[in-house]
Amino acid sequence: MPLAKRLRVKPRDLAEKLIARLNDSPDFTAVFEPIEGPVGPGFVNVRVRDDALARGVAAACGDARLGVLPLAQPETIVLDYSSPNVAKPMHVGHIRSTVIGDALARILRFRGHRVITDNHLGDWGTQFGMILWGWKHCREDAAYAADPTAELGRLYRLVRKVVDAKPEELAADPVAKELAAAHPEAGREVLLETAKLHEGDAENRKLWEEFMPVCRQEIERIYQRLDIEFDHTLGESFFQPLLHGVVEDLQASGLARESRGAIGVFLDGQETPLLIRKADGAFLYATTDLATIAWRAEHWRPDRILYIVDHRQSQHFQQVFATARSWGCRAAKQLAAMELVHIAFGTVLGEDGKPFKTRAGDTVGLEALLDEGVERAAAIVGEGEHARQGMDEAQRKAVAEAVGIGAIKYADLSQNRTTDYVFSFDKMLELKGNTAAYMQYAVARVEGIAGRGGIDREALRQQVAADPTAVELVDPRERRLALNVLRLAAVLEDVESDYRPNVLTAWLFELAGSFSSFYDALPVLKAEGRQRTTRLALADLTGRTLRQGLELLGIRVPKQM
Repeated sequence: MPLAKRLRVKPRDLAEKLIARLNDSPDFTAVFEPIEGPVGPGFVNVRVRDDALARGVAAACGDARLGVLPLAQPETIVLDYSSPNVAKPMHVGHIRSTVIGDALARILRFRGHRVITDNHLGDWGTQFGMILWGWKHCREDAAYAADPTAELGRLYRLVRKVVDAKPEELAADPVAKELAAAHPEAGREVLLETAKLHEGDAENRKLWEEFMPVCRQEIERIYQRLDIEFDHTLGESFFQPLLHGVVEDLQASGLARESRGAIGVFLDGQETPLLIRKADGAFLYATTDLATIAWRAEHWRPDRILYIVDHRQSQHFQQVFATARSWGCRAAKQLAAMELVHIAFGTVLGEDGKPFKTRAGDTVGLEALLDEGVERAAAIVGEGEHARQGMDEAQRKAVAEAVGIGAIKYADLSQNRTTDYVFSFDKMLELKGNTAAYMQYAVARVEGIAGRGGIDREALRQQVAADPTAVELVDPRERRLALNVLRLAAVLEDVESDYRPNVLTAWLFELAGSFSSFYDALPVLKAEGRQRTTRLALADLTGRTLRQGLELLGIRVPKQM
């Protein structure tokens, strides 16, 4: 209809011409039934032929990629996500960047792109100055010897409170209050410790090199629980030697100039400059981000770089991207052709509608969040005698880990990433509705059919792939399920078009629902002949597709629930 308006013809007249062309096309009629005529003001209804749909099911059954063809023109895509500060405990605020980035990396890689993931750690900033200052003024050697990670975390939290806390907060912590009274210039001294580290001070550098493996080990342990791996972990310290050159380059090109002792990039349309060096000589996040973009362009030559960072950094990335595109550095040609994308996301809220915190008002630690999710899942996994039969304690623990962590991931990924969402364990662990537990249970239920019937699933796939006529779609519910299960490739394309994993979660939920309607109404194992083969093939393909979809979201699927 929009086309008819542009061509200044009646929509029905245009529809009739389109229908005539389609009905004369052998490629079209091999897949679709002949179109009878336009409907209403000019709608064209198209119906897939039953035999073509059956062939599609048979082909997907015999394909390890479930009918998803690799891209003809794959791109090199760099994903920058998670990026915690290594001297701080990871908290709930890191969950969104981490799981959205991981899901997108898996999906883009499955589609056929060359994906490079990089965890751009904050390993060189003020947080290390806090730990260095704390180490020199209030460390507990015995505690450090027993658990280095815990002691460094204690030092960071204590010094942050001394530097940033309000009087009423200090009053509630006698240790911090005493330390603040003894060191009224603690904030300035922390900055000096940070500056000494950046300037190559031997003592601070040695301590940094000692602390880094401890901090990295703690972060890696949490990533292992989340089933997340990175191709590279190039933190801020990796790019530190390049920062002087970035500032000099930008000044020489005329993009940057001095303002009140600092150096900033002044961009058209921006009220404030993008600062790249402070008046005291310290560099900023923008300086490191520009050095990182240039290095990636030169060494990895990507077609796209995706930054999965919360929406509060939108202006920062607008300025950084605009500067990078105008910058005449060695990688200028590559930068000009490269797409830079900020994939923004909203905030995790508590049930009070405010940013998710503990009852004491502290930010919720990420590991504590995972522990609680697993603990709650264990109670669900252990419910009912049927759940305990056939599973030993180790299996129940593994299932609880998969269900609990899967619930947290899925609850995040099923939201439109640009909106805030309310975090609720009770809702995310329900065995009904659009939750990971429901989806995991659906996979176990589907795949349990083959187990109960003693079906050799691989032999079934080979049989159907070798003889597509073995699949015959007769019942409307068979047809509805077939149409849905074959949409995986289109859904993944839609996810990539706007970088929204919730498009995949919504389709998986719809697929699980259409299978439930199919299974509740039609016998599978008790069916006979071609009907039995068809329904077993649909069940097998649905189970594999649901499993693949959840795995693309980074969610483990236990064989039993």
